[in-house]
Amino acid sequence: MEKNRKLIIAGGHKEDGVVIGNTFDKYGSRNPIVKLMMQGYEDSLNKLINIVKPADIHEVGCGEGYWTIKLSEKGFNVRGSDFSKTVIEMAQMNAKERNLPQLKFFAKNIYNLKPSTDSANLVICNQVLEHLDKPEEALLSLKQIANPYLIACVPREPMWRALNMARGKYWNEMGNTPGHVQNWSTTAFTSLLKKHFTIEQVKTPVPWTMVLCKLK
Repeated sequence: MEKNRKLIIAGGHKEDGVVIGNTFDKYGSRNPIVKLMMQGYEDSLNKLINIVKPADIHEVGCGEGYWTIKLSEKGFNVRGSDFSKTVIEMAQMNAKERNLPQLKFFAKNIYNLKPSTDSANLVICNQVLEHLDKPEEALLSLKQIANPYLIACVPREPMWRALNMARGKYWNEMGNTPGHVQNWSTTAFTSLLKKHFTIEQVKTPVPWTMVLCKLK
């Protein structure tokens, strides 16, 4: 993705009372610490994708489309979905701005995914589950469409909250980012995934837990 083109982001906007997309443009940040963390995130994601070498990818909870666009630019057959019609419109605008008007984004709730229309060789669901009231129900939905791989990533607690407070953010919420209703350590998150998947590999780029899973 061209670095001189700013990503349209939601910036804390809510839809149906739920925070959508990104609260700030971490992808375009000039802060050296943020840039270092995002590079670690991207390196981990790329390594896990390269293990799979997927025929196609469905990013569930794609937000403003940053990773869907990046993966398309790398030549992957990829599409993105999100519950928010507003953020999907942003994703479509971001794709068009980068000369990818054919890239497919569609509005669909994670709980309503169907194998007949939404399955993919690799499903990516990154920084989504922490926003959900019913994460296990969401995993059951993802299990239906992962054919057979899933990459799931969530903030790593308590590191995530500690880093937020270290930068002076969300003190009244004890460092919890707005919209995060679930909190997992690496051990707790992998234990949750093991109920439904076989764990293939775990990455811990600061401050996330990123897991490559395969259907049992």
